[in-house]
Amino acid sequence: MSHDQRQLDWDGCLNVRDLGGLPTRDGRRTRTGAIVRADNLDRLTAEGQNALLHYGVRTVIDLRDQVEYRPLLPTPDTVDLVRVPLDALAGPDWWARFGALDGTPLSFRPYLDHCRDAVSRLVAAVAHARDGAVVVHCGAGRDRTGLAALVLLALAEVEPAAITEDYLQSAPNLRPLWTLLDRPDEEAGIARVLADAGTTAEGALHAVLAEFDAPQWLPAADVAAVRARLLQAN
Repeated sequence: MSHDQRQLDWDGCLNVRDLGGLPTRDGRRTRTGAIVRADNLDRLTAEGQNALLHYGVRTVIDLRDQVEYRPLLPTPDTVDLVRVPLDALAGPDWWARFGALDGTPLSFRPYLDHCRDAVSRLVAAVAHARDGAVVVHCGAGRDRTGLAALVLLALAEVEPAAITEDYLQSAPNLRPLWTLLDRPDEEAGIARVLADAGTTAEGALHAVLAEFDAPQWLPAADVAAVRARLLQAN
């Protein structure tokens, strides 16, 4: 499935795509309609919210802090809202040590190493979601959601190149947002941080995936449930 086919048009959002159709190491594909990654659902219009419901979404996992939650419309009664505030759960010590890496994939490895309880909560939220599509989102749908997508796709043993390509798709999707907010595109600053570390976004992501050991410390039942949700049958 191409990037264009995975992109979803939910009015009010800019960075929404299905995590289906991606190749796995054992030759399968991830299921379409299982998990969607998105930017700020607070901006959804009535038309956008109807599109979300029509897509079969029954669970929204919000990775933001409570203070960021300012929706135009209330969450529909048919949708469960689950909060897993990744920034707050990291704690002040993590931010003091690794905060300079925030906004880049260089932050993913230290988050996985030092914030296992938070990652476990994220995986459990997906594992125990009721039937229907799950949306995982943050503000821009790139950093916190990028980490979440990496974890979920890696648990499903998606090919590292496909996980990397999915992450990189957020940059062009978000260009209209920076224009809307009258802010410079963040990609140049991100590239500088990566260059200072002697790597690129692709290199940083492949390094994280090469050492991905979450299945060793996550609850086995939750890992199995995520895989069952995401993967097509053999």
